[in-house]
Amino acid sequence: MKTVKNLKLTTILFLILMSFSCNEDEVSTNNGTSSISVRLMDDPADYDNVFIEVVDVEVKLNDYSNDENGWQSLNPINTGIYDLLELTGGVNVLLVDDFQIPSGTLNEIRLVLGDDNTVVIDGESFLLKTPSAQQSGLKIKVNETLEENISYTFLLDFVVDESIVVAGNSSNIILKPVIRGSIEAKTGTISGQVLPTGIQVEVATEIDGETISTYTNEDGNFMLVGLEEGAYSIIVTPEEASGFTPLVIEDIEVTIGNTTTIETVNFE
Repeated sequence: MKTVKNLKLTTILFLILMSFSCNEDEVSTNNGTSSISVRLMDDPADYDNVFIEVVDVEVKLNDYSNDENGWQSLNPINTGIYDLLELTGGVNVLLVDDFQIPSGTLNEIRLVLGDDNTVVIDGESFLLKTPSAQQSGLKIKVNETLEENISYTFLLDFVVDESIVVAGNSSNIILKPVIRGSIEAKTGTISGQVLPTGIQVEVATEIDGETISTYTNEDGNFMLVGLEEGAYSIIVTPEEASGFTPLVIEDIEVTIGNTTTIETVNFE
């Protein structure tokens, strides 16, 4: 009889210890936080303007489900309407600034757009219609582990040229956003200046068959962001009307978290 009582007591103590251990693990997991910032930029496209209305940026944490539950707003500080074609040459807009979230797995980021999205072609403005499947927002798969007490900056590169679709023979122009996401802390940047100013110049490179490009700004400056560590070749292509021949610059070394600035490219 005494043996049975001792066995029961041992079992109870074991369950209590297991419960305490689980609770302790949960507290440890839930207490850790990371900070996240989100910046929006653009790949070039052949339009006068592309205006989009940003209303929210959301994330899904430690949740691999495909349903609409579990999304958390990052309380963006700069919502509003932006001309994506102004977000080139190293210019970007800070949407989220060091927002604190629980550490763990960041599964997805969702950029939520409003209805005031337009494209200007040859001086004429057209409403961009959004497919019903994307009206809840554009989801970018991340599946990145966020370590405790670490700050992360996510770069959302809006690929405008692939995001605007003319619907067959109709007059509808559809916004089907294509966004390339990268983590600034795990990538590097190539920057530089192209002269003379006053001409349109595209700067491009290629990663695994995907072209990453940007235009120089009014001062001739450019930045190619979200590049993994390694050696790159870039193609600098002035507009055809300039009469200049494109240049290829090879063996540009990119390291994580750093900006590699190349010598000024001078077509004069």
